[in-house]
Parts: sequence; C-alpha cells; structure tokens
Amino acid sequence: MVRSLIFLSILLVGLMSSADSRAAWQEEWERTVKAAKKEGRVAMFGPTGTDRRDALVLPFQKKYGIEVDFLGGRASGIPPRISAERGARRYLWDLVVAGAQEVLLYPMNVLAPLEPAFILPEVKDQKNWREGMFEFLDPNRSVFVVASYQRDILFVNTKVVGTNEFRSYKDLLSPKWKGKIIIDDPRKPGPGQATFDFFYRHPDLGPKFIRALAEQQPLILKNYGQEVDHVGSGKYPVGLGLSSSMADQRIRQGVPIARVDVRQIKEGSDVSPGIGQLGMFNNAPHPNAAKVYINWLLSKEGQIPFVKATGYISKRLDVPTDHAPTWRIPQPGAVKTYGIENRKRVKTKLVPFLKTVFGR
Repeated sequence: MVRSLIFLSILLVGLMSSADSRAAWQEEWERTVKAAKKEGRVAMFGPTGTDRRDALVLPFQKKYGIEVDFLGGRASGIPPRISAERGARRYLWDLVVAGAQEVLLYPMNVLAPLEPAFILPEVKDQKNWREGMFEFLDPNRSVFVVASYQRDILFVNTKVVGTNEFRSYKDLLSPKWKGKIIIDDPRKPGPGQATFDFFYRHPDLGPKFIRALAEQQPLILKNYGQEVDHVGSGKYPVGLGLSSSMADQRIRQGVPIARVDVRQIKEGSDVSPGIGQLGMFNNAPHPNAAKVYINWLLSKEGQIPFVKATGYISKRLDVPTDHAPTWRIPQPGAVKTYGIENRKRVKTKLVPFLKTVFGR
C-alpha cells in the first residue's frame, strides 16, 4: 500500500511537472505571438528567386497575419548595407536567410545568438535534427544551418551539349570547350567560389586543374541571371558554379538547360548549405516577430515549403526528401565547403590564388 502511494505520488509529480513545462512554453509562445502581431512586421534579407521569396513569405503571412518585408539579393551585398545603416545608427533588419554568413556577417558582430529565440518544443528538441544536434557555424551560435545539399556544379545547354559528355571535370579541358565556358566569379562568395574551393581541395584536381581551366578562356560574371541566360542562349553552352535557383527557374520556363548529375562525375561534388543559413540581427527592430518567424521556419511546417523551393534537404529528420533528386541528399564524408575555418582558408589561400590565375 505504501509503495503504491509513493509510486502514485511520483507519477502525479511527473505529470504536474510535464504540464507545467507545457504551460510554460505555451504561455511564452502566446505572449510572443501577441507581441509580434502588435509589431506587425518582420524585416529580412533573403535569397534571389521568386519561388524562394514566396516560400519564405507567403505561408508565414497567411498563418500569422504578420507582414514580411523581404529584400532578395546576393549575400555579399548585405555587409556594406548593414555597415552603412549602423554607422548612421539605423537598425532596420531582423533576420537574414543567406549563405556565407559565418564569413560575411559573424565577424561584424551584428548577429545575435539564435537559441534563446527557440520556443516551440519541436524546434528545441535536437532529436528532430540530423545527427541529433543543431549545426551552428560560429562560437556564438548565431549562424544556423537550416538545410544543405550535395551541390550541383556543372550546367549545359541541352541543344548544344549532351549531359553524358562529362565523366570528369577534366573533360572541360578539351579544346572544343575553349571560349565556351561561363563561370560565376569565384573570387566572390557564392556558388562559383564554393565550386573552386572544391576544385582546389580535391586531390585529383587542385591548383593545376584550375590553372588549366583558366587557359580555356572562360567568361567570368557576377550576375546569377546573366550567367544562366548565357548558358540558356547557347552563347556559352557550359556553365560552372551557377545559381541553382536561377537554373531551376529557367528550366521551368522551358529554357534548354540541364545540370550534369554529380554521380556520373568521377570527382563528385561538395556539400553546402547554399543559402540555407539563418541568422538574427542584434538590436532587431521587431524582436517578437523575428522569434515567431524563426520558430515557424525551423518547424516542419515552415521547412517543407522552403526545401521545396530551394531543392535542398532539410536538417530536420521529419521533413520529406522526395521533392529532390536522390543525388542531392548529402553523402557521409563528403567535402564541406563552409564553416569558419574553411572560410578563413578560402580568404587567405584560395582567393589570392584565384586572383593570380584570373586577375583581380
């Protein structure tokens, strides 16, 4: 009888504790949502591409009635804008979904630690995330990897080039491709730089391959849309390190562009979060709306439209992967072309080397 009473008491205490815990997060969430609706909006930087913008804006606005002020563009354009605004003591932005934040924004001390903004249990429980852990890219835990993918590197105009013509990146060194290759500028953060970082680090490619590729007289541009359009027109029928989202848009529009399956390429490819990084600015003007948005984006509900729009693979285990080809699922042991230490090496070794090869 005594043992039964003790057991019952322990059970009741556990249930009460669990109920208190649920009540605590629910109360915090309700307070935050209420305050967020009073703020009325959240301001964020995001990636290029209408489909990506729509995935990051429309479902959230519909669910919470909070307006999203969204500015899309290259990640490299964010630091000078933030620097100028903060120099004038203007704090206009709450969030950023963009790549290379660990090198572009973290050193500026403009990002806030992200974990304190996690409220929903499904977001806070690390068992819901791949490898059973959050992937932060900085010591302050302010740059969070939302999604990643095995990266596509090589694109072709299907009216000019067959995708089966390439079995190795060294096939690009054939004389027939001289003057017919376009590259996203690898001297700037972006898909071109990630591509050449992979080339530089690969034991079968390395600096020698990059120098040989430069002899092919590729056209180097800094505009994602122009790069993809040159491939689509056939003027430069082979593209390296192009914007995957821009390529997807053109493909949906019927432009004759295809990516070469990395599984058929001897050297493979790297794993990258691309634009799948989330950050929150310190001194955010709409802190509660930012918290609501963070929890929505990191929930299963928010991840599904995001990964469908990007073609990425969510870091959440409960988000389906059937929206993407199987080759995009990150492979164990694949090279990662991101992270602070890797970015430092890119800045101190890769970029100076590329400037000697391609000029400044």
